[in-house]
Amino acid sequence: MVTYDAIIVGSGIAGLTSGAYLARANKKILICEQAEKVGGLVNSFTQDGFLFDGGIRAMENSGIVFPMLRQLDIPIEFHKSPVSIRVRDQVIRLTGKESLDEYGKMLGKLFPENLSDIAAIVEEIRKVMGYMDVLYGIDNPYFLDVKKDRKYFLKEVIPWLFRYGRNIRQATKLKDPIQNHLRRFTRNQALIDVIAQHFFRGTPAFFALSYFSLYLDYYYPRGGMGTLADVLVRDILAHGGEVATRTEVVTVDPQNRNIETSDGKRYSYGSLIWAADSKSLYRSLRPEPSQSESIKSEFTDQKQRVEKSNPGDSVHSLFVSVDLPADQIGKIVGAHMFFTPSLIGLSASPLSLIQTPDGNFTDSQSDLQRWMLTYLENTTYEISIPAMRYSELAPQGKTGIIVSTLVDYSLVSHIARHQWYEDYKRFCENHIIEILDRTLIPGLKAKIIDVISATPLSIEKWTKNAGGAITGWSFTDSKRPVLDGFQKIAKAVNTPIPGILQAGQWSFSPSGLPVSILTGKLAADHIIKRK
Repeated sequence: MVTYDAIIVGSGIAGLTSGAYLARANKKILICEQAEKVGGLVNSFTQDGFLFDGGIRAMENSGIVFPMLRQLDIPIEFHKSPVSIRVRDQVIRLTGKESLDEYGKMLGKLFPENLSDIAAIVEEIRKVMGYMDVLYGIDNPYFLDVKKDRKYFLKEVIPWLFRYGRNIRQATKLKDPIQNHLRRFTRNQALIDVIAQHFFRGTPAFFALSYFSLYLDYYYPRGGMGTLADVLVRDILAHGGEVATRTEVVTVDPQNRNIETSDGKRYSYGSLIWAADSKSLYRSLRPEPSQSESIKSEFTDQKQRVEKSNPGDSVHSLFVSVDLPADQIGKIVGAHMFFTPSLIGLSASPLSLIQTPDGNFTDSQSDLQRWMLTYLENTTYEISIPAMRYSELAPQGKTGIIVSTLVDYSLVSHIARHQWYEDYKRFCENHIIEILDRTLIPGLKAKIIDVISATPLSIEKWTKNAGGAITGWSFTDSKRPVLDGFQKIAKAVNTPIPGILQAGQWSFSPSGLPVSILTGKLAADHIIKRK
């Protein structure tokens, strides 16, 4: 049995960050990835010369990503990736803080009867943006070397910590779900939907409203989002680390500190970092920890919390190859847009309309299709065009478009159980393209070369994330099985299992790429500092 200082399960951005820091600290490491390629939700793929991002469409720095790359001395070229917001025929491009006023004016044109409500909402967003300016105002201190940066630490970081503490307390008071929070300012549900329906269900108000700052902090790496994962892997290998793809960990023995993979191989570890789905960790433990009564009790409690908790939202994405030049589509869409074609809002088509009294979904395919059509007409779409950042990411004169919208995992699972899954995918493809052709990109339908669909079931199969979740735990749960206070994020990597740490989107809430990177580094630091 080969022994490693650390084994990392999962090669998403958290696992790769841990691996990069550990390899540079001369630790013998192995990263186990069940899929064919690394990156998890930070990936890109090519189809007939078109590059598409299979997971996130851009990244926010948040004072974390760039400091991590600088600390590891990994150069990547980035393109500033501004976001546009379009509702029906009104559009703004976010270029700076002044864009918030333009956003208010746009909403005023769409909802002229709610001008005072909109003014109050804009001021609330401005307040949260002020908090974010402080929170992300400097490089995250966890990526500083106090000995090397002592002067900067004393002059900049110490005063910042006081401002940080004050602002994070104010920000986290806004814990109500964004839809509920906005009802303090307006009774117009359609207005609330237009502002908030592209956020995950139950997203805390401070997190949702902070995105108006984060949109100004979006970047896109040359070569696609997968470049970020690829350069980390190359760095890990260059420093002696090992990466094993198609290697699923099926059993973890915490007492003897070893794992078994699906091909029957066993490996021993000094420390284990679980940077994959949390439910699969607790299901793979054989035997369960038994060192002491306190450890057994804490472990049992945490296992039950994990098993009972729900994964977050998922998406249905289309990867569309189009026989139109990128700049022609880009004049309308830009590089990255959130587009809402209707003012009706999704509150007019709740899931309850297709649910039976016992909470299950109807077995009528025609009823589901009618509801789905209404949903697609009124939802908000995230649209990304890689070739608008770098022209080489699509064949000359052609464009690759990524279109995504939130979709309920349990509904798609219900459809699949009734053998309607392929019909469902074609139905969504046809109607989404028709909607975009009619409302956003005239002539799109006639210029389609190819369409590929990815549903919540695709994401679950590909990443092994429970429920096809893309940001970890659901905000709708009153209590999630992980920490959710930024002041305590250093403790987020701990588990009740001796020798096992956790990192990534399942280790902290709210999560995302910066938090995954941060928890990946924190987990590595625990091991590096341990004698």
